[in-house]
Amino acid sequence: MKRIFNHIQFLLKGIKVFALVGRSGTGKSFRAKLVAQKYGIELIIDDGLLIHDQKIIAGKSAKKEKAYLGAIKTALFDDHEHRAEVLSALHETRFKRILLIGTSERMVARICKRLRLPSISKMIKIEDIATTDEIETAIRSRKIEGKHIIPVPSVEIARNYSHIVYDSVKIFLKNKLPFLTPKKQQVFEKTVVRPEFSKRGRVAISKAALTQMVLHCAEEYDATITLKKVHARIDSHGYILTMHIHVPYGVQLSGNLHGFQEYLIDNLERYAGIMIQKVNVIIEDFSSRGNR
Repeated sequence: MKRIFNHIQFLLKGIKVFALVGRSGTGKSFRAKLVAQKYGIELIIDDGLLIHDQKIIAGKSAKKEKAYLGAIKTALFDDHEHRAEVLSALHETRFKRILLIGTSERMVARICKRLRLPSISKMIKIEDIATTDEIETAIRSRKIEGKHIIPVPSVEIARNYSHIVYDSVKIFLKNKLPFLTPKKQQVFEKTVVRPEFSKRGRVAISKAALTQMVLHCAEEYDATITLKKVHARIDSHGYILTMHIHVPYGVQLSGNLHGFQEYLIDNLERYAGIMIQKVNVIIEDFSSRGNR
C-alpha cells in the first residue's frame, strides 16, 4: 500500500522520468549533465547516488564496493536502508524531472520501480548522443585503465570515498542564449575514480552453477514444471536464459509461466548478483501427471 501511495504522490506532482542507457563504460556518466541540461532535468540517479546541482544529496556509490556483485546490488538499490534514504530525499526535494542512468532498459525500469517513480517517459541511448569513436575511446579507457566517472565535483567524492578518487575533469559549455548572458560559460566538473572492484577483476558465474540455480528456483516456484534443458549465454547487457520445459497436461499456463520468469529473474539478480537480460521459455511437451 505504501508503495502505491508513494507512486501516486509522484504522479500527482507531475514528475517526468528520463533514462540514459548504454553498455558499461560507454560514457553515460560523463554525458549525464549534458543530457540533464538539454532536457531541464534537476535530479540524476547514477550508480546508487542521488545527485542534485552537482551535489550528492542521498545514497551511496556503487563505485565504493570492493566486489563487482556488490556494486550491481548497490546500483539497483537492493539494500532496504539505502533505498529508503533515497526515497526520503526524493520526497523532500522539489523537482519535476529526474534522469536514471543504467546499462539496459530493463535495469533502469527496475530502478524506477524500486524508487516508486512513474514510468519512464523518454529513453535515451548512448548511441544517440555520442559518436562511435567516442564510445570506443571510453570503452578502451574502462578496460585498460579501469577508470569510471561520477558526475559530481571531486570534493563531493573525496568526503567519503577519497581512496578511489583518481582525477577530475572540467567541461566548459557556452551558454546557448548568449544575448541573455554574454560571454558566460557554464562549468561542470566530473570525478574520475578507480573503484576497488575494477582493481580486483570481475566475478562471473559458471554456466553449470547458473543451471543449478535455475533448477532450484523452478523446484521452489512450482514442482509440476520440469526443466529438461537450460541454455545460458551472456552479452554486454547480462545473461540470456533459454529453458526447455515439460508441463503436465491440465496445468493452466496463463500467467503461471510469466510469474515463473519474474520469480527466476528476481532471485538470480538478488542472490547471484548478476543481471538477467531475458528469459525465454520453450514448452517441449505436455503429458498426463501420471507419466511424469
